[in-house]
Amino acid sequence: MRDNIQFLNGLYGISDEILTPFSTLIYQVQEAIAGGMKIFQFRDKKSVDKDIIEIIQHLMDICAKSGVLFVLNDRTELAINLNVPALHIGKDDGNLQSIRKRFKGILGVSSYGDLKRAQKAQSSGADYVAFGAMFPSRTKPNAPCVGVDILREAREKLCIPICAIGGISKDNIKLLKNADMCAVISSLWDTNPRENAEILSKAFEDSKSKDIYEF
Repeated sequence: MRDNIQFLNGLYGISDEILTPFSTLIYQVQEAIAGGMKIFQFRDKKSVDKDIIEIIQHLMDICAKSGVLFVLNDRTELAINLNVPALHIGKDDGNLQSIRKRFKGILGVSSYGDLKRAQKAQSSGADYVAFGAMFPSRTKPNAPCVGVDILREAREKLCIPICAIGGISKDNIKLLKNADMCAVISSLWDTNPRENAEILSKAFEDSKSKDIYEF
């Protein structure tokens, strides 16, 4: 399953309990995929496992047929039981080494603003690491901003893909050329996911082909 590591690049959409309610989530994901989203993470902090199995399976099927990597947030046991392609965990989601031994898919780890944590995650078997918040975030307004320079440092010291997250918009995504992936929530799901995905994807791609200074 870790062969899916080739998918670890591009626009990375994350669901939100308010912006992507179950009643519209499937449609929104399909629209975002049509606009260029390459990775999709299902993130739900409130539901019990049994209540989200069906929608996870539906989303996995949609992503698989579209060549998009499906990621489940936090729920290690459910990820193992459903054989999901990828799992993302944070600092409160269990022991990384133990999870790595049991979960056979792609494993992503939140590193926040801590490069040493990212290096430890890499040595423990993480397939990618995420840094953030890059900018002030509507979704997590209390998350400290780590600054874009950490991406350049991470690029020099890590050999696994890097994901930037937090407050990313069409106006600032151009500053994230040192990331392999840019994870977005509000800027993707607001109003028109297809159009937003197109704009964000193009801006991110352009950032890698132009001499844009980070500051």
